[in-house]
Amino acid sequence: MHDFLNVSASLTGRRWVGPSVERNRLAEALAQQTALPLPLCQTLARRGVAPDDVANFLEPKLKDLLPDPLTLKDMGTAATRFLKAVKAREKIAVFADYDVDGGTSAALLITWLRQMGLPSTLYIPDRIDEGYGPNEPAMEGLARDHDLIICVDCGTLSHEAIAAAKGADVMVLDHHLGGETLPECVAVVNPNRQDESGDLAHLCAASVVFLMLVEAGRQMRSEGAKGPDLMAMLDLVALATVADVAPLVGVNRALVRQGLKVMARRERIGLRALADVSRMDSAPTSYSLGFLLGPRINAGGRIGAADLGARLLSTEDPNEAQALAERLDHLNTERREIENAVRDEALVQAEQRGLDAPLVWAAGNGWHPGVVGIVASRLKEATNRPAIVIGFDEDGVGKGSGRSVTGVDLGASIQRLAAEGLLVKGGGHKMAAGLTVMRDKLEPAMERLSDLLAKQGAGDLGPSDLKLDGMLMPGAASPELIAQLEAAGPYGASAPAPRFAFPDCAIHFARRVGESHLKVTFSDGQGPRLDAICFGAFDSPLGPALEHHGGARFHLAGRLEINTWGGRQSVQLRLEDAAEA
Repeated sequence: MHDFLNVSASLTGRRWVGPSVERNRLAEALAQQTALPLPLCQTLARRGVAPDDVANFLEPKLKDLLPDPLTLKDMGTAATRFLKAVKAREKIAVFADYDVDGGTSAALLITWLRQMGLPSTLYIPDRIDEGYGPNEPAMEGLARDHDLIICVDCGTLSHEAIAAAKGADVMVLDHHLGGETLPECVAVVNPNRQDESGDLAHLCAASVVFLMLVEAGRQMRSEGAKGPDLMAMLDLVALATVADVAPLVGVNRALVRQGLKVMARRERIGLRALADVSRMDSAPTSYSLGFLLGPRINAGGRIGAADLGARLLSTEDPNEAQALAERLDHLNTERREIENAVRDEALVQAEQRGLDAPLVWAAGNGWHPGVVGIVASRLKEATNRPAIVIGFDEDGVGKGSGRSVTGVDLGASIQRLAAEGLLVKGGGHKMAAGLTVMRDKLEPAMERLSDLLAKQGAGDLGPSDLKLDGMLMPGAASPELIAQLEAAGPYGASAPAPRFAFPDCAIHFARRVGESHLKVTFSDGQGPRLDAICFGAFDSPLGPALEHHGGARFHLAGRLEINTWGGRQSVQLRLEDAAEA
């Protein structure tokens, strides 16, 4: 594999990797057969799209891609029990996790039940006082006043808590990694149960809830009844899929595509209020779900009241929606400040241990459990290593969160540590996991985890390569091209946005924006100039080198986007890296 444009170490220390000779051939063949532009064909070739499948890929139909809900174990039983509760007007409680996937899953059920004229009770545990998932006191309390408790985005490993729900039926709609045995309850619908095929392992919890509602709708139609409009609820499924970093492939891609269209209609009062406080001034994209809406909904569970997000997503009262959206926006700002303080401390600690170990980790007293996951994410991005960040309380109990890199299964290793008694508890999935550890077990637990991850190759990774789809000239970067590239989206986990290199360009203008961002205008000297924005440019040598370019020419790399400013739209490059030409 050759270094693309001969860049073996860019200004951020990365090697540039372009498409293989085979992929270039495929892209050229696609361009000839379909008459689509080469940059789009390069993106399609990377996604493995064959010429005959191009039309279906660019216009994915949900009805062609949606799996039969009954392929998931316990699904028929779950939908039947759910409908029995609806017909008998039973009292239903929804027990949800405190993140976006939990909040949207709860909102789906609450909205559906309300449209059927049935109120339901929302219960979301407090992250600090109760921790993740069902707990015995909460389940006992809910069982006293309810006939059916539905656990969403949690519950697969909650044997004792579910057993405590005496007198009520419990069902679980989840996607977290299952253990050897399942809790005793009516149904556990989970594509990541150990006895599942794994074909639907990429679904988030909201998609599992959606499939249960699809099956419920099917059962109702067979009896001549009609349920609520499920297509109108896809905005919630899209939000959960992107915010939970589920891979945007197969049905997930279709769910997000369709959900973005629903969200653009601005019919859900809570999301409309949240979009407005987030200053989202253009049609929603997967970026706006992941970076504008998702973090604000999460802020409630991280540092505020755990149920704010689910309440916002399910409310029908415009005044309540406005108040909740403003509160979440404020909490998100507060969360950022807490996160920055923890991140700075964690980075110093991790650097002292060495950033090239198989596991990068940090632990501190009083670190807010609501931000350790985000800080773990930042450490992972900075080092291209699995990362764990843990906050200890006064009693020496540490609550931590981890994020992994592609090809390294963190959830399974954490579960193994819990089974070996090094953790109080722990679980998750391949890319993200949570854990509870006592202070005296911290060092041995992290050492053992590091060994397990090293066996998966986590210590052999260099700085992550920058993968590029091809080269472009600034003059080719048009709004039409961006619209065509968007048709191959949405982009996100397992489907990165296309990234192009602009070779041998002159910098005409470079100005620092805020503390660490950089605005640039560049051209190849032949065609028009192109604007670029580089976020966090001054966190690496990239910013200083471009700001003080001294007339040098550069190869620039990044993703194209439409910049909307003051009602006008223009093409800009979201600059990610550069190398001297």
